[in-house]
Amino acid sequence: MLEHITTNPLIDRLPPHLKQFIKPQNYELYTAQDQAVWRYVMRKNVAFLGKVAHSSYIKGLKKTGISIEEIPSMYGMNRILKEIGWAAVAVDGFIPPNAFMEFQAYKILVIAADIRKLENIEYTPAPDIIHEAAGHAPIIASPDYAEYLRRFGELGCKAITSAHDTEMYEAVRALSILKELRTDDSNKTLDKQISDAENAVKQLQDKKVEPSEMSLIRNLHWWTVEYGLIGTLEDPKLYGAGLLSSIGESSNCLKPEVKKLPYSIDAAYQDFDITKQQPQLYVTPSFAHLMEVLEEFASTMAVRKGGHRGLQKLMDSKSLGTIEMNTGLQVSGVFTRMITNDDNEVVFFETKGETALAYREKELIGHGRETHKHGFLSPIGKLKGINLSIEDMGPRDLQAYNFYDNERIAFTYESGIRVEGLNVTGQRNINGKLMLIQFVDCTVTYKEEVLFTPADGTLYLAVGSAIVSAYAGPADCYSFNLVYHESDHKTQKPVQSKRDQEIQKLYKRIRTYREEDKINIPKLQELKTLVQDTYPEQWLIVDEIEELLP
Repeated sequence: MLEHITTNPLIDRLPPHLKQFIKPQNYELYTAQDQAVWRYVMRKNVAFLGKVAHSSYIKGLKKTGISIEEIPSMYGMNRILKEIGWAAVAVDGFIPPNAFMEFQAYKILVIAADIRKLENIEYTPAPDIIHEAAGHAPIIASPDYAEYLRRFGELGCKAITSAHDTEMYEAVRALSILKELRTDDSNKTLDKQISDAENAVKQLQDKKVEPSEMSLIRNLHWWTVEYGLIGTLEDPKLYGAGLLSSIGESSNCLKPEVKKLPYSIDAAYQDFDITKQQPQLYVTPSFAHLMEVLEEFASTMAVRKGGHRGLQKLMDSKSLGTIEMNTGLQVSGVFTRMITNDDNEVVFFETKGETALAYREKELIGHGRETHKHGFLSPIGKLKGINLSIEDMGPRDLQAYNFYDNERIAFTYESGIRVEGLNVTGQRNINGKLMLIQFVDCTVTYKEEVLFTPADGTLYLAVGSAIVSAYAGPADCYSFNLVYHESDHKTQKPVQSKRDQEIQKLYKRIRTYREEDKINIPKLQELKTLVQDTYPEQWLIVDEIEELLP
C-alpha cells in the first residue's frame, strides 16, 4: 500500500502554494540496492566525518534518528524532528528556489525522496535523500545553525528573481534528472541528452547578465548551507550538506589544492558549477558569523531598501511582487510602470492584471483580486505647497485642506501629478495614519498625459510618501492562486529489466543474511564468484559480501 504524506503541526500550517510540492515518500519503492547504497555511503561517511565534520554532526544524527542501516522514513524523521521544532517533507527533485527558501522559513526540511544510483554513489548533482536527510538534518540539531537556516529562508523567499533564474532552474533540473536515469548498459541516446543538457547549463552560466537578488542569495546558500566549512583556514570542519553527503568531496575538499577563503559577503558574487566538485570553499569562524553576513547582505536587498531600485527590480522580473508604503499599505501584483522625479523618488506606480492590497500581510477587506482585477495605479508623495504629508493628516487637518468626504476636491503633488474627483472616504492603519483614499468620477493627469479617467471606475489612492520595501511574491499568500509553473522536466521511475530484477534479489539476499545473522561462508564465497563473473559492475554486492566474510 502506498504511504500517505506524513505530517506534523508545522506541515499542517503550511499555505496551499507550498503544500502543492509535497509528495508521498512511497517507502516501499526503495529497492534492496537503494538500501545498500544508503548503507554504504553512511558507513563511509560516519567513519570519516566523525573526525572532520563539525561536532554537531554525529550528535545530530542521533538526535534526528537517522540510521546507518536503512533509508529513513518521513514518519520517523518527523516524529523526532518535532522535538527540535522542525519537520521534513518529501518532494520531487529540485523545486523553485523561492519555494525552497519559504519551506526553510517555516522550519521545514525539503527532502528529495529519490536516492542516487550506484554509478553516482560518490557525488550526484541531483538532490536525493542522502544529501537532504543525512546532509542537512543532523546539523539543524545545532540551535544557532537552525536559526540561521530559518532566517535565510525568510529572506531568501523574498529575493526578487529574473527570467534568467527561471531558465537556469529548469536547465539544472533537467540535467540532474538525466544524470540519475537508470538504464541497462550503454545508452547513446541518454549520453547525447546528458551532453546537451550540460551544454545548456554551461551556456546559461557563461551568459553575462546582471545578477538578480535570487542568484546572489543562492550563491550564499551554496557556499554555506551546501558547501560550507567552519573553524579556521588551517583546520576547517565540514558542515555543508553537499560535503556531508558526498563520499568523494568530503575527503577532497580538505586537500590543499582546494582553496580555502574566509567567508564574507564576497561569496554572494562567486558563482558555482553544480556539475563539478568545487575548486574553492569558504570557511566561517562560527555559525554566528553566518548570521552577521546574512544580515549584511539583507541590508542590500529591495525588501529592506525599497525605493525606485526595488520597484525597478520587480518590473524587470515581470513576476508577482509586492511594494510596501511607509504607511504600511502593501500592493501586490505584476508591476509594469513607474514615474520618478529628479531625485529618483517614485511618484507614480502601476500594476497590470490582478492586484491585491494588504496591511501587515493580511488582505484588506474589499481589496482583493476581484476589486482590482485589471490592475492598480496611484500617484504617491507629498502635496505641493503643503508641509504635512497626507498620511499624517488627522480629520481636522483634512478639513483644513478641504478634504471633505462626499465632496469634489482637486490637489497637485510636488511631482506635478494632479488629482481631481469626488472624495468618498479614507482608510487608516492601526496607528491612525491614512493609507488609502477612495475617489469616484476622478481624473489623474501628469504633464500632458491622462493617467486615469472617470471611465476607469473608482480610484483607490495609495497614501504614502515613499516605498520602503519591495519583494517577490504577495503580501498575503491567500490573495492569489499561487500555482507555481509546473516544470516540463519530470523525474522518471526506472523500469526494471529481468537482469535488474535478478540483481535486486542478490542485494536482498545478502541483506537478509546480515539482518538474520545467517553467515554461511561457503555460500557467500560462491555468491561472490557469481557476482564477479556475471554482474561485474555490481561491486557494491561484493563489498557487502566481503563485510560478512571473516
